[in-house]
Amino acid sequence: MEHYDGDVDYMQQEDDWDRDLLLDPAWEKQQRKTFTAWCNSHLRKAGTQIENIEEDFRDGLKLMLLLEVISGERLAKPERGKMRVHKISNVNKALDFIASKGVKLVSIGAEEIVDGNAKMTLGMIWTIILRFAIQDISVEETSAKEGLLLWCQRKTAPYKNVNIQNFHISWKDGLGFCALIHRHRPELIDYGKLRKDDPMTNLNTAFDVAEKYLDIPKMLDAEDIISTLRPDEKAVMTYVSCYYHAFSGKQKAETAANRICKVLAVNQENEQLMEDYEKLASDLLEWIRRTIPWLENRLPENTMQAMQQKLEDFRDYRRLHKPPKVQEKCQLEINFNTLQTKLRLSNRPAFMPSEGKMVSDINNAWGNLEGAEKGYEEWLLNEIRRLERLDHLAEKFRQKAAIHEAWTDGKEDMLQKRDYETASLSEIKALLKKHEAFESDLAAHQDRVEQIAAIAQELNELDYYDSPSVNARCQRICDQWDALGALTQKRSEALQRTEKLLETIDQLYLEFAKRAAPFNNWMEGAMEDLQDTFIVHTIEEIQGLSTAHEQFKATLPEADKERQAILGIHNEIAKIVQTYHVNMAGTNPYTTINPQEINTKWDKVRQLVPQRDQALIEEHARQQNNERLRRQFANQANVIGPWIQTKMEEIGRISIEMHGTLEDQLTHLRQYEKSIVNYKPKIDQLEGDHQLIQEALIFDNKHTNYTMEHIRVGWEQLLTTIARTINEIENQILTRDAKGISQEQLNEFRASFNHFDRKRTGIMDAEDFKTCLISMGYNLGENEFSRIMTVVDPNRMGIVTFQAFIDFMSREAADTDTADQVMASFKVLAGDKNYILADELRRELPPDQAEYCIARMAPYTGPDGVPGALDYMSFSTALYGESDL
Repeated sequence: MEHYDGDVDYMQQEDDWDRDLLLDPAWEKQQRKTFTAWCNSHLRKAGTQIENIEEDFRDGLKLMLLLEVISGERLAKPERGKMRVHKISNVNKALDFIASKGVKLVSIGAEEIVDGNAKMTLGMIWTIILRFAIQDISVEETSAKEGLLLWCQRKTAPYKNVNIQNFHISWKDGLGFCALIHRHRPELIDYGKLRKDDPMTNLNTAFDVAEKYLDIPKMLDAEDIISTLRPDEKAVMTYVSCYYHAFSGKQKAETAANRICKVLAVNQENEQLMEDYEKLASDLLEWIRRTIPWLENRLPENTMQAMQQKLEDFRDYRRLHKPPKVQEKCQLEINFNTLQTKLRLSNRPAFMPSEGKMVSDINNAWGNLEGAEKGYEEWLLNEIRRLERLDHLAEKFRQKAAIHEAWTDGKEDMLQKRDYETASLSEIKALLKKHEAFESDLAAHQDRVEQIAAIAQELNELDYYDSPSVNARCQRICDQWDALGALTQKRSEALQRTEKLLETIDQLYLEFAKRAAPFNNWMEGAMEDLQDTFIVHTIEEIQGLSTAHEQFKATLPEADKERQAILGIHNEIAKIVQTYHVNMAGTNPYTTINPQEINTKWDKVRQLVPQRDQALIEEHARQQNNERLRRQFANQANVIGPWIQTKMEEIGRISIEMHGTLEDQLTHLRQYEKSIVNYKPKIDQLEGDHQLIQEALIFDNKHTNYTMEHIRVGWEQLLTTIARTINEIENQILTRDAKGISQEQLNEFRASFNHFDRKRTGIMDAEDFKTCLISMGYNLGENEFSRIMTVVDPNRMGIVTFQAFIDFMSREAADTDTADQVMASFKVLAGDKNYILADELRRELPPDQAEYCIARMAPYTGPDGVPGALDYMSFSTALYGESDL
């Protein structure tokens, strides 16, 4: 196999072409269709196409044509011969051309393409697609596969439900193909009507539109993509690359037009930015001039309401009026910098604003504004602080009192609830934790109550005008605080008492659950085992099941004691509930098992035990009968099997040994055949025993290694072997009589054949036969030996039988004196004449040989026009043919 090296190893670069993946029928089918369609999309430019991708490229002609079409270059002149060497030469020219393009082909040789290797052919086509359809794709400094993927992502980014991350599962719903078409030709597809949950419609729509309007052939099947868990990446990438090439030309034209429009737009934008800067600068400076006098006004107000209005006006200024101006100032600087940058990049002169409207002038005016603003804000805050001091303490009292009253709202009702009387243990524990949290919260609020009392005292000392209402509210808060403390202590004692009682019951519940669960599982497992349908094939297996069942029955008394103990726990729980009048909120929280269920399953187990006993007894009897049938079959098979093997070995020895004449061997073999046929009743009897075993569904027999199939095959081979051996002896007799071979010669032939039959199989392979000929003095070259093999092995099986060996050796011996024998025979029959008549042949030759010669005399006419007469040349031609003499 030839290997092609180049600058780029596409097989390693992509890390995609894994030969093992081509064993996946779904992927191979997709690649065949896609690669065939891609090749035809280029071959049809040359007026041809392919039907079968691995067959049509075998002679290399269409492969070279494909490379010429896609590259635009001329390849070396192809070979037009039909022989394998011509095809390999053409494919090598194509592979050399691919390698010349910097492609490194690993493990792809011309012989594999010529032999129609589907995996190698698909790999070669994929390499061509990578080099000529995908390598040159370049998008934002990425190329080949990454560039094509980035192009797809950029083109489909605005479309919902489209997320292209790869070249397999990202395309299964068909929306990716539809989005590419709609992005470039929106009039071809109504994308808004497509649904992600209808991939079949999406895929077929994209494939049909691409074929009809974009001249992109159908390279994929919607059914294959949907039914395949992971569509073939190479097939999808090949098809998507056709979209890229279909739209890239249009995109280049649009890019050139956009570049011209962009230059004009930049100039217009720069002029507009200049006008906008002048206007915005004028407006901003005028606003600063009007605002500074307002901020410098320091006339105080006599009332808190008036000062708060001034503060609100200032806040409106900060919140509503100033932020837009801050944005305008920032935008002004941004526009100025942007304009200068654009002018510099366009090689245009820098922009110079009107006098007094420079960015520095605006920054100076803005600094004066912020100075006035800071002074005005400090003055407002100091005035408001002075007026607020009088109302501060009263407002603080109202706030703290309102917070405390909101917290205590509903607390007395909560503490007086008797919800613990019907609660479960987990609920009691939750109530206790909740009550502990409340006690902590109550202690934390003590500080707030003290603060409220202190603030009320301070307001009284300062003669606050609303002191009476403050004192009354403070007294209500203190009285309610004392009541909450008493109710809290009472509820805590009740919860703790109930918890201890429920914990006792919970422990009993838990003990019941711990013992009931394994006992219940044991009973369910016992019922399942007792009802399980057993399948056994030997008497030992049924005996094992019976022993296990007896062991199980021995555990029943102990199991009954455990049941009584579990029921006793449940009775103790009922006694506690009745004695202490506990209001149980539900059933056992640790298990769903109840005493009634335990008693029911126990009764079921006791019912199933005797049923299992009876089933085991019946199966034991059946297995005893099966064992009898096994032994009966094995006793006969163990005799018949070795007998057949022995007979086969004896026949083999007879076929290669030389005892007596061929007629004696034939007589002996026919007697041997009769004795074998007389053994048939024993085979039939064994068939009957096998039928009984099959009816009893017996699948194995440890008493013998012989199966009925082994016996049948051995019997048939025995009959076939004896018949074939008899036929070989008969053919040897015919050969001996026809060729005039003596018994001694036959013995010599057999001795030579047996000597070189090293495997003792009755046949020689080609190497053994060649060694035999060399030992007999033949000077063999390769051509001469090939000619001899075509004579002795016309079926080209690579073996030589003894019959073929005899034919060859007798022919070789006969050819040396054929001409002399012909002349001597002619003189004896013709006498003084120079021709022979038919009657003379009948008189001198045996009847069968005479008629044979007469039949061959029919086409010839003797000298002097005598019909049915033969001269010497006609006689020799009639007997041996023109090619033999």
